[in-house]
Amino acid sequence: MKAIVCIKYGPPEVLHLKEVPKATPKPNEILIRNHAITVIAGDCEMRGFNFSYPLRLRLLMRLAVGLRGPRKTILGQELAGVVEEIGENVTLFREGDQVFAATGFGMGAYAEYTCVSEKGLVASKPTNMTFEEASTVPIGGLEALHFMRKANLQSGQKIVINGAGGSIGIFAIQLAKYWGADVTAVDIARKFDMMRTLGADYVIDYTEEDFTESGEIYDVIFDIVGKATFSGCMRSLGGDGIYLLGNGWLSRTDKMTAERSNRQALGYSSDYQSKHLVYLKELIEAGTIRTFIERTYPLEEMVEAHRYVETGQKIGNVVITVE
Repeated sequence: MKAIVCIKYGPPEVLHLKEVPKATPKPNEILIRNHAITVIAGDCEMRGFNFSYPLRLRLLMRLAVGLRGPRKTILGQELAGVVEEIGENVTLFREGDQVFAATGFGMGAYAEYTCVSEKGLVASKPTNMTFEEASTVPIGGLEALHFMRKANLQSGQKIVINGAGGSIGIFAIQLAKYWGADVTAVDIARKFDMMRTLGADYVIDYTEEDFTESGEIYDVIFDIVGKATFSGCMRSLGGDGIYLLGNGWLSRTDKMTAERSNRQALGYSSDYQSKHLVYLKELIEAGTIRTFIERTYPLEEMVEAHRYVETGQKIGNVVITVE
C-alpha cells in the first residue's frame, strides 16, 4: 500500500511517499480503506518535534515517541473511509461500513489503509457528510467538545475563543452557540466570514487588537493557541470565570493564582471516548454542527499540505484525498 513515511524529525521535506506492506487487522481490529485524511497542527508538531511544552516534558515525550525520529513512522490522526476487513473477534462493524476515526498517538492515518481497534475512537460516518468532511471531525471535534463541556456554558454567558478559525475552533464556536453562549472569535481577518457563518457574534483580528486589553469581561476564555498572556486572561475573566488552555502547559503558580480569585484555570487533559464521537455524529446529522474545508491535496502532495498547515494561516481544515 502507499503511505507517507517519516523516519526522522525535521521540515516537511522529511515526509516521503513509499510502498509499504499492507496493514493486517488483529482479532479485535478493523481494516479501513481510507478515502480522506486530514493534516492538523499536531501532525506538524510530531513531524518536527516542536511541541510547546516545558523542556522536561519534551524530553519525556522524546523518550516515548522516538529519539531521532518518530517510532510510528506513518503519521496522521484523523481519517474517514470504508471497512475493508474485520478481525475474527470484531462484532461492532461489518465489511462495507462507512466510518470516521481518530488514531491519536497511535498515528497511522497517512496511508491507503489503517487498522484501528473496534472499541477505539471510531464510529459510523455521519450520513450527511462526505468522506472529506467526516475526516475533519474526530480530533478537532473531540477537542472542542472536551473543553466546551469543561466550560459548563450556560445560556447568555460570554465566551471568547482565541484561535477560533482552526480545526478545533470551528467546532468550539458551534458548540458554544448550541449551548446558548455569546461568542467572540479571535483569529486573523481573512477568517472572519467563515467564523461569522459558523455562528460567531463578534470577531477580533489578533494582529490589530489584543482582546485582553479591550476591557471586556468574559465568563469563559478558551485559548486554543496558547498565545494570550495568563495575566491578561485573568484580568478579562469575571469573578467565577473559567480559563481553558488548549495548547500549552499551565504551571502550578497559574492554577493557584486563578484559585485565589475564585476562577478556574484548566489545562490540557482530554478524555476521548467513542461515545463522544457518536455524540458529534448525532449533532452533525441533526444539522447542529458542520465543518469547513479550505484546501484539499492528493496523498502525493503531503509535503505541500504540511508546508501550508505549518504557516498557521489555514482556515478550518486541510484534507488529503486518498485515491
